[in-house]
Amino acid sequence: MSGVKHATTSATSAAEGVRRTPAVVPLLVLATFVVILNETILINAIPRLMDAMHITEHTAQWLSTAFMLTLAAVIPITGWFLDRVTTRVAYGTAMGLFLFGTALAAVAPAFAVLLAARIIQACGTGIMMPLLMTTLMRVVPVSDRGRVMGNVSLAISVAPAMGPTVSGLILALGSWRLLFAVVLPIAALVTWGGLRRLPNVGEPRESSVDWLSVVTAAAGFGGLVYGLSLFEGGDLRVASAITAGGLALIAVFVLRQLRLQRRGAPLLDLRTLRHRPYAIGLVMLSVAFMAMLGTMVLLPLYLQNLRALSPLATGLLVMPGGLAMGLLGPVVGRLYDRYGGRVLIIPGAAGITLALAGFTQVTLATPYWVLLALHMLLSLCLAATFTPVFTIALGAVPSSLYSHASSILNTLQQVSGAFGTALVVTVMSMRADALRSSGVADALAALGGMRLAFIVGAVLSLIVIATALFMPARSENAGDHVGAMH
Repeated sequence: MSGVKHATTSATSAAEGVRRTPAVVPLLVLATFVVILNETILINAIPRLMDAMHITEHTAQWLSTAFMLTLAAVIPITGWFLDRVTTRVAYGTAMGLFLFGTALAAVAPAFAVLLAARIIQACGTGIMMPLLMTTLMRVVPVSDRGRVMGNVSLAISVAPAMGPTVSGLILALGSWRLLFAVVLPIAALVTWGGLRRLPNVGEPRESSVDWLSVVTAAAGFGGLVYGLSLFEGGDLRVASAITAGGLALIAVFVLRQLRLQRRGAPLLDLRTLRHRPYAIGLVMLSVAFMAMLGTMVLLPLYLQNLRALSPLATGLLVMPGGLAMGLLGPVVGRLYDRYGGRVLIIPGAAGITLALAGFTQVTLATPYWVLLALHMLLSLCLAATFTPVFTIALGAVPSSLYSHASSILNTLQQVSGAFGTALVVTVMSMRADALRSSGVADALAALGGMRLAFIVGAVLSLIVIATALFMPARSENAGDHVGAMH
């Protein structure tokens, strides 16, 4: 009876805590949206940067690649970091790093300084993403998690999709430096508001760090993402070697964590994978992110290279899908709270496959409204899938493992995004080269490559449908967690 009473009291206090600080959740979501937006905000600025800093396109791409590499290297360590410090310290550290990196980028006199600024930004982003999920899972009552996760999906899923659109609009007004100058005061305001109102959640736990785990995690996940990025226009042998090296180091990291778990002090606790809904959710989210990031790469290439649209026009065409995904997130969350996840996940997974199958039929004259409709369908179905899967997967692990579960989830998002990009670009390039060798015109060869890449994406998305059938309607252990909240 005492356990029930404790759980009830904790649930009541948690709900009252949320009511006393209603701005906490939107501030965390807004902060995460701002920092994640910067992952893709430079895509449209590459030509400007090449002219301004007299660099090649390959060099300029490092501004995006380094950001992704840093995320892949930093996020695995955040589970340990979030356990050691208070919520406010973690938030202040994340946003402080992001603000410093943004300010440095806005005034960067040379490419090397701008690259360093992007890496500093990414360090802040890498802390903020797991912090958001860990905090929300601890303070939000089980009955409200779907609604709140709907807002979280807005930040995590929509921000990368909106990056090119936002940058296109800002670049229409002036220099590439405006991208950082506009973000800086917004991020500063969000940081100030968060530090004023964000409560500390849970108790920090003292633990030593295993530096072998730190090195193998950073080198392994960073090397894997770097190797995958080299498949885009790089030497395939070098890309394969670096990717294989990254996978080998990840294997060493995993074995090290399994050994450390016996002593109770792993850098990243893999016992989260023992919870079936969480493990299934990881597979679903990884494949879904591969489909989303792959489409984000292919669609602009098709619109700009084959249909001669400007970067701004391309951004405007895909903007409705991003906005729809964001607006639907909270609605999906409320539906999840009321009906459970299966009624959303299974139709959403089927819709993802249907949208990607539609993209396999594009031609050089496909009406723009068809492309818009397909992108909208994909965005809406991703929203219907992401929110309940996030909620069920994280809700399935004990509260003591929230920080590790969110770190693993965010790490796999970065790796799967890089893998999806590398896969579609490699398939597209190889198919296009083969068609050109057989005498097909350049435009038709490029179209053939893109269509095959979309086919690969559609086939992979069948995994999302298959795994959706094994997801429960709700978190199996959800009721056990309320009593663990502080």
